[in-house]
Amino acid sequence: MSISTLSFTANGITYQPPAAPIVVICLDGSADEYLDISLAFDRMPHLKKMIQQGYRGMVRGALPSFTNVNNSSIVTGVPPAVHGISGNFFYDAAMDQEVMMNSASYLRAETLLAAAANAGRKVAVVTAKEKLRDILSHNMKGIAFSAEKAAAATIATHGIDDVEQLTGQPTPAIYSADASLFVLRAGNALLRAGRADFLYLSLTDFMQHTYAPEAPESLDFYAAIDHELGQLLEAGAIVGATADHGMNAKQLPDGSPNVIYVETLLDEQFGKGSRVICPITDPYVKHHGALGSYVVVHLKDASQTDEIGRWLLAQPGITEVYDRATAVRLLEQPADRIGDLVVLSARNVVLGRTPAHHDLSALDSGLRSHGGRYEEMVPLLISHPLNTTYMRKAAGDARNFDVFDFTINGTGK
Repeated sequence: MSISTLSFTANGITYQPPAAPIVVICLDGSADEYLDISLAFDRMPHLKKMIQQGYRGMVRGALPSFTNVNNSSIVTGVPPAVHGISGNFFYDAAMDQEVMMNSASYLRAETLLAAAANAGRKVAVVTAKEKLRDILSHNMKGIAFSAEKAAAATIATHGIDDVEQLTGQPTPAIYSADASLFVLRAGNALLRAGRADFLYLSLTDFMQHTYAPEAPESLDFYAAIDHELGQLLEAGAIVGATADHGMNAKQLPDGSPNVIYVETLLDEQFGKGSRVICPITDPYVKHHGALGSYVVVHLKDASQTDEIGRWLLAQPGITEVYDRATAVRLLEQPADRIGDLVVLSARNVVLGRTPAHHDLSALDSGLRSHGGRYEEMVPLLISHPLNTTYMRKAAGDARNFDVFDFTINGTGK
């Protein structure tokens, strides 16, 4: 099939695609140890070959280390301060409402996927979670559907109406390994059918929330990912992969969730009236119970910002506290979509609002979660050798949202 090599620009970055299929994968929740242990058990031979022939390194993701934030960064190539997505959930002060941030109406930057489609590439977005589809496919001409709602895809709304027939598989349960594997299988099917030559495949982190890297279920899952990776490489694709965030156990020695309820603490110390927002909040309660290692605080009295910030930072398990201006500067946040304070926690700690705001009975297993500094570093994998320019860039401050740049521009001469 004929593949467009027209260059295109998005958010100040120019992409010069080769005449080969481009596939970028977001391995949701894949801390590097998942790859390390799977490789050590010889469960990922295709990835091993890909690393030997291409590139493997570690890069910083965007903070907070949540799904919507980092997927938005990956498809725009810019940090949250530019694209505007500050979490899965936020407090809209103008509307005085706490809302999900899963609509493209919140996006403040164009996507490189839309730009690629306008340059003649056959673009397809396949995401495990429906919550991401609208953002990822913003203004894009092409195919965009989720594994979660695959059976509901239509030509008019998704650019495709035969997903189950194309993949030969039924729509998977979202709380399953198959939700992610369906995404990869759909990508392979679209590529081999000639219906896409520029793909973004975004998985879900249910397995990483549920299983540690050495668990048999995890090893089987990564072996299945490796099979699909091998199929993409066999089809001649240039493949780039990264993660939106890592994953850590957030438990006490007895296995119970290790939670600091920040709004409860503030109510007890300073009186009621402050509002804590957990940006990890989304419909997938079995993943994390809306508990992550990053929250924002809207204070009842902004004049107490410094006092309350110092007090919070002195609490055991809280590792970083920033006022709004500092969070904008250091954490690359959009100023109008965060609180008066941003709070991050230790590696094995999650931050919540109050006990009443979190249903821990929904968790399938001991709590594993993300969102903070300890899930910021993630793998970057490129199937082809990097040129000299991008090897230097990789040695610097490369980011997970540089993955399209590395995959497209970094593998040419």
